[in-house]
Amino acid sequence: MYISVENQRICKKCVMPEHKPDVLLNEEGICNICVSYEEVKNLSEANQPLETDFLKIINKYKGKQKYDCMVMCSGGKDSTSSLYYMTERYKLNPLAFTFDHGFETEEAMENIHNAVEILGVDFLFFKSDYMKDMFSKILKTGSRAVICHPCSIWYMDLAFDIAARYEIPMIVAGWTKGQSAKQEVMSKCGCNVHSPEFKEMAKATHEFLDNELDDMPKYKDFPRSMEEVLKRAKKRFKSIVVSPHWFLPFGPETYIEVIKKELNWKAPKFSYPKGSTNCSLNFISVYNSVKHFGYAHYHVEASKLIRESVMSREEALKELEIDFDKDVLNEIAKDLDYRFE
Repeated sequence: MYISVENQRICKKCVMPEHKPDVLLNEEGICNICVSYEEVKNLSEANQPLETDFLKIINKYKGKQKYDCMVMCSGGKDSTSSLYYMTERYKLNPLAFTFDHGFETEEAMENIHNAVEILGVDFLFFKSDYMKDMFSKILKTGSRAVICHPCSIWYMDLAFDIAARYEIPMIVAGWTKGQSAKQEVMSKCGCNVHSPEFKEMAKATHEFLDNELDDMPKYKDFPRSMEEVLKRAKKRFKSIVVSPHWFLPFGPETYIEVIKKELNWKAPKFSYPKGSTNCSLNFISVYNSVKHFGYAHYHVEASKLIRESVMSREEALKELEIDFDKDVLNEIAKDLDYRFE
């Protein structure tokens, strides 16, 4: 593990490192996020969404338009299984949608093509270099902005735009219980940027978008926040954003086996976190996040899953081990005209 934070203290219950002033450990070594969760745990467990709740949402929109839903497909286990369940379990007519900002991997694309061919669903592929100059500037200015955050703003704005063009009422993501604030119906991205774990990250990204894009005309109309994305979306066409994984009573250990068997899905040989399928730029995003904040958003997601007994702390620590070096980063950064020293 080549990224280290000196004297970093990690919560004894989850995997969140201490990051003052937002993530703090008490005398027992437990973070304030875990303490707050325990205080509302019973209420949270009582309000866990059920699959019947999801069926009510589906029935509200099914058969109203040409496509019942649009599934954002990254080629990973979560989005691939979302496409599978919307098609096979819930018998909807989905439009599979994949966006490539120039860093999608061949393994991910193979998984996507296998899935859409086997399921026989319509597929829309959008490839663009539009975001590369922004990614490059984040690196060259030394900004603490989290690359994944402006990227999520871009792709959600794009997803709402595509949904509006085809009048699709539901946008389906592959977000897991660890990527949702309350595991309920959402109309934002998969993380809550106002929560303590994301507060500093969100601030850094907001500062970059507000201060560093003025001399880049191509980003004149780029949304400065997810709230702006939602405001624009409401003016186009009203679509809700959901994920079946918030409602299903099982996790990856179940649906990975299903998509391997039914869709010939394959895990990438090299990825972060282990077993995930993320774009190659994710390596740089994780590196910078750990460098600037002591953790990446995957630590937040894993910690939520630990608190809800979906994942053990030992499993999370193993999954989050960083096993890539700067040679990997520099190979990816070449496309952004940047080099890590």
